[in-house]
Amino acid sequence: MSHADPPTVPLLDLAAELEPLRPELDAAWRRALASGQFVLGPEVDAFEREAADYLGVRHAVGLNSGTDALTIGLRALGIGPGDEVITTPFSFFATSETVLQLGAVPVFVDLRPGGFLLDPDAVDAAVNERTRAILPVHLYGELAPMEELNRIARRHGLRVLEDAAQAFGARAHAASEAAADAGAAGDAGREAPARGRSAGGLGHAGAFSFYPTKNLGALGDGGLLTTDDDDVAAHARRLRNHGSERRYHHLEPGYNSRLDALQAAWLRVKLPHLDAWTQARRRVAARYDALLGDIEGVIPPRRTPEHVYHQYTVRLPGGRRDAVAEGLRARGVASMVYYPETLDGYGGRTHGDLPHARRAAAEVLSLPIYPTLSEEAQAHVADALRSAVAEGAAQPGD
Repeated sequence: MSHADPPTVPLLDLAAELEPLRPELDAAWRRALASGQFVLGPEVDAFEREAADYLGVRHAVGLNSGTDALTIGLRALGIGPGDEVITTPFSFFATSETVLQLGAVPVFVDLRPGGFLLDPDAVDAAVNERTRAILPVHLYGELAPMEELNRIARRHGLRVLEDAAQAFGARAHAASEAAADAGAAGDAGREAPARGRSAGGLGHAGAFSFYPTKNLGALGDGGLLTTDDDDVAAHARRLRNHGSERRYHHLEPGYNSRLDALQAAWLRVKLPHLDAWTQARRRVAARYDALLGDIEGVIPPRRTPEHVYHQYTVRLPGGRRDAVAEGLRARGVASMVYYPETLDGYGGRTHGDLPHARRAAAEVLSLPIYPTLSEEAQAHVADALRSAVAEGAAQPGD
């Protein structure tokens, strides 16, 4: 197979997801077009209500990207120049980029051993008099340890913004829900709603991306900020519209970050299908667990009931990851490294060493996963991976 040939098994197949929805998507397009309101307006209002209801939060604020959801979320929570925000070094650049753009300082702490999520003990040890917030990431669709992180935040009076870009629809189990309710009430001085909690409703606010490859993806860019705090929601709505609450009256510099009506209309079509897609992703992940279990040197992701498998990411210790990825490509299987570098090289500071994050960056490889991935295609992925691993093990010098 040449570099120009498409893979037999792509990393993602958006066409297969969208084709059954064509009549609904076309109708949504016509409805939005007929409204004559293409920025904010009734489609965005309706999607915000439907998303808030699905996620179990009081407010959902439509924005133009997940990156802006992080930026506006941090500002709405009061984060500014000189403040320190404790976060993970193992994530997409936007996680720390948005902190830096506000003149704040991302403070990177390590992951839990063997996993991809923040270590609460490392977070607690990094808190000082300049710390104002914790920014956990629900990486690959796995929920961060919110119960423990909320406990730390309450003890130190910190704000918690969830980077939930990869975890729309991930729901906490009962014990975490109770802890998240207490954490969300926190310094807001009121009781949080007693209901099931999703990513985006487990801290003071949550930031989502609707980039097309996400589990709930738009047909372009889009984002969402969620919160139970009325003041945070009002501030976010002001910030998305040039700091304005009414035309030509600007209370502060803001952004042009309004969700397009067409994207909202299409997201409204897709949202009712998300639970079925999530269950399909979990079935795909369970099949991978079974198929890959006997391949020596391949470590599957940790399986948790709330995981929504935005990615199915294995670990390949021993420095063989890149050779295995090339072996997969040669056998017609796409793969991707999310993420090959830790974020501490781009500004901010670290607290302690980051051995587990650096090891993850050197070992991770994401395999194809999407709701329509067939059993036959998965068997081919597993066979290709087994061959690529064996081929890599046979290389001299390993």
